[in-house]
Amino acid sequence: MSQYENFAYIYDHLMEEVDYDKWLTFIDKLFKEHNIDSVCDLGCGTGNMTIPISQKGYDMIGVDLSEDMLMVAREKAAEAGQDILFLNQNMKEFELYGTVDAIIATCDSVNYLKPEDIPQFLKWVHNYLNPEGLFVFDLNTEYKFKNIYGNKTFSELGEDFAYLWENQYWPDKKVNEYYISFFVEEEDGLYSRSDEYHMEYVHETRWITRQLEDLGFRLVGIYDDYSDHEIRRESERLTFVVRKV
Repeated sequence: MSQYENFAYIYDHLMEEVDYDKWLTFIDKLFKEHNIDSVCDLGCGTGNMTIPISQKGYDMIGVDLSEDMLMVAREKAAEAGQDILFLNQNMKEFELYGTVDAIIATCDSVNYLKPEDIPQFLKWVHNYLNPEGLFVFDLNTEYKFKNIYGNKTFSELGEDFAYLWENQYWPDKKVNEYYISFFVEEEDGLYSRSDEYHMEYVHETRWITRQLEDLGFRLVGIYDDYSDHEIRRESERLTFVVRKV
């Protein structure tokens, strides 16, 4: 397997602790309240949100930069009997064939965008939303980067894989870096090693809200990790819901 094939394979193992059911419940309730039919999932990865939302009856499009992640997503969608259009595109400059009722970007996808890329990204989101359409996205907070991830090392040994995750947070730059080495067992019993480097940026709530409002979005609410709870200083993930006006 290639490096990205290895990462796509192990990605779902890394995400096992994510409460996708909770996210789905929040999003489905929101979409029903706003009569949403068509949805685009930006940074969809292996389809962990795209497929369950499709199973709720929404017309889905998934967009991701990694073709290997999309290969896994397509296989999972086929097994689930879901007809989903997957597009291999960079989410910061994505193009759709038409407009949709809602766009989502879950699992801190927006944290991967540099601050200077945010205004153009939001323009594309606004462009591909129908009038009164919803944009739902989440952000990892600085509290999470600083206090939960920090300068720590995480590891796991699975039945046919292992990974070592070294984390570094730079408070002066508002940047969080991940160095991940993972090992996947091949057919001959030997393990192949691949290395990943990821960088996420802190986007302050006031700043991102101002960018949204400047581009013609109206804030519906900011919530604590796909719940009805108000955000707190200790919130690790903020969920933004905005509407195109």
